[in-house]
Amino acid sequence: MAPNAFAQLLPFIIMLGLIVTAAGIGGWVFTTWLRVKNGYPLDGAWGQAIHPARNTETDERVKLLTQENAQLRAEIGSVKDRLANIERIVTDGAYRLDREIDGLRGPAN
Repeated sequence: MAPNAFAQLLPFIIMLGLIVTAAGIGGWVFTTWLRVKNGYPLDGAWGQAIHPARNTETDERVKLLTQENAQLRAEIGSVKDRLANIERIVTDGAYRLDREIDGLRGPAN
């Protein structure tokens, strides 16, 4: 490749480099904005939390939400157990037979 041809391509190479750099910086700014907007913590160069700042109010909220989460999980567990019992009763053969007999007897007077 002749030096003159390289000189003609140099502005395009520089422009491509600038576009790639701008896209990289723009992507980094966009992802940082998304993290802040959605409440994800930002880390500094040494791994320390920069945003959001932790304080006693935040720690207390986390503790309360953790307790509420445990209570809701326990409640869901009991509801699952009750639903399993209802499903067992409904799919029981004797229950089905009783319903068929009651259906054959006709409407209640």
